[in-house]
Amino acid sequence: MSLLDRRSILLAPLALAACGFTPVYGPGGSGSALRNRVLVDEPDDRNGYLLTREIEERLGRPSPARFGLAVTIATVEEGLAIDPAGNTTRFNLLGAADFALRDLQGGQIVTSGRVENFTGYSATGTTVATLASAQDAQERLMRILAEQIIARLYAAQIPA
Repeated sequence: MSLLDRRSILLAPLALAACGFTPVYGPGGSGSALRNRVLVDEPDDRNGYLLTREIEERLGRPSPARFGLAVTIATVEEGLAIDPAGNTTRFNLLGAADFALRDLQGGQIVTSGRVENFTGYSATGTTVATLASAQDAQERLMRILAEQIIARLYAAQIPA
């Protein structure tokens, strides 16, 4: 390792501190305001369950809850690739989630927003393989949406 590389590694934390960077889970970070304090509203379908599971895995289960998180999910499946026989062989799964974080003590909305993303899957195998691919795409999409929601929550000004 050259001397220049060592200097840049040693100076990187100083540069991050100078720009106002604070760790999410560090003292006073936005992660500590949300960790084990967010109660996600009960899901009513498989997508809701998958999204709630991902959010609770990252934020923890509340004890006691300070905030409530309401999420509304919408998904649409679109065919992408069609073979010469007219069969669709590839699908896109588009998803959007509207969310609102509310303070359970006062009832006011702390932050809200909308996140969107997509995943895809192939339908060229057997019926069972296609079904497994579709379910895997749903799980991946809900994981992506959950990560986006959490990133937005961390970026918001959450009261301690």
